[in-house]
Amino acid sequence: MGHPSSKDGLVLMWSGGKDAMLTLDVLHSQSPRRVTALLTTVVEEVETVTMHGTPLSLIERQADALGIPLHVMRVPPNASNATYEERLERALGPLLADSSRTVAAGDLFLEDVKAYRENVLRTIGATPLFPLWKRDTTWLAHRFVKRGYRAMVTSVDTVQLDPSFVGRSYDEAFLDDLPDAVDPCGEHGAFHTFVADGPPFHEPVSVDVGEQHGEGRMRYVRLRGADWGVEGEDK
Repeated sequence: MGHPSSKDGLVLMWSGGKDAMLTLDVLHSQSPRRVTALLTTVVEEVETVTMHGTPLSLIERQADALGIPLHVMRVPPNASNATYEERLERALGPLLADSSRTVAAGDLFLEDVKAYRENVLRTIGATPLFPLWKRDTTWLAHRFVKRGYRAMVTSVDTVQLDPSFVGRSYDEAFLDDLPDAVDPCGEHGAFHTFVADGPPFHEPVSVDVGEQHGEGRMRYVRLRGADWGVEGEDK
């Protein structure tokens, strides 16, 4: 069976984390349209996903395991909204010309974030789609685990969550241990994740979890491919 026409496809804003993966899961289980492109934003020079800290090389392996083309948008550290919007228009332009003009994102319930994204995407000429919007986040978190996805926590906002949570597996034990004030999907930015395996993967992404790092309120864990040599390590 061939690939669907790109004109019927969707572009998915892709962090490599569980909300992006749940968006893909919901789209492919409940819609005849398919995701034909992933768009990931990374910080220039360090080549890691913004807020998540996941190395781009692992996102590339993840996309290969999912069989979906990956496109990369690079932004400077602490990019202004204007810079982000200019880079997004540049990155999305060719994708919107080649596919449908619909861009999906995994926003859950933060109205201001959704409103900003809608405005930016519509200004570019894209139609925003939010498949997870207003779904119960406790249900989504447990669905993710029960569906057989495997993820690890890549970063933690230490104002909201103890740094001991970074590097842990995102599983039932993790969800049980979360303080009541922290959303189980981390929608307020308390934590971020990287998904290494699950139903749509052709093969798992082998990942080693290293030491913690980071200054200020965000704490990260170093992730590297389990088979990388020294030159392949995350900078």
